[in-house]
Amino acid sequence: MKKILILSLLLLGSYFTHAQTYSGKGDQKLQAGFTFYGYGTGIKATYDYGLNDNFSVGGGANFFNSGKYSSGFFIFGRGDYHFANALNAPEELDLYLGAELGLIGNSNFGIGGHLGARYGFSNSIAAFIEVGSNGAVGICISL
Repeated sequence: MKKILILSLLLLGSYFTHAQTYSGKGDQKLQAGFTFYGYGTGIKATYDYGLNDNFSVGGGANFFNSGKYSSGFFIFGRGDYHFANALNAPEELDLYLGAELGLIGNSNFGIGGHLGARYGFSNSIAAFIEVGSNGAVGICISL
């Protein structure tokens, strides 16, 4: 019975990990998660659109209630360079480097950079983490 359970878990795990996290031109991602440092702690939502195999652009917002700006928001545009293909990473792993430019609060200009990773569990669901000037962790949905 133990062998059947282990074999079933391995087969199920391989089914869920066969996912393409970034598919290039026309790829659309919606992310939502928690920010845990940077401008403040709170929630983050982003949208990305793939321009080609390596670049995507999009926008997003952070809403936070503690930290450097005590209470507020960061509305931004963003761009990402996806380099998992260059590293021959598994297709369920998307590695990217990006920048965010926008407005913090009512009148402050904000700029940030991030190194991110997405790991796909299926063709439509992935987990993400971004570290840099404003860290976040959460869920990604392919549209």
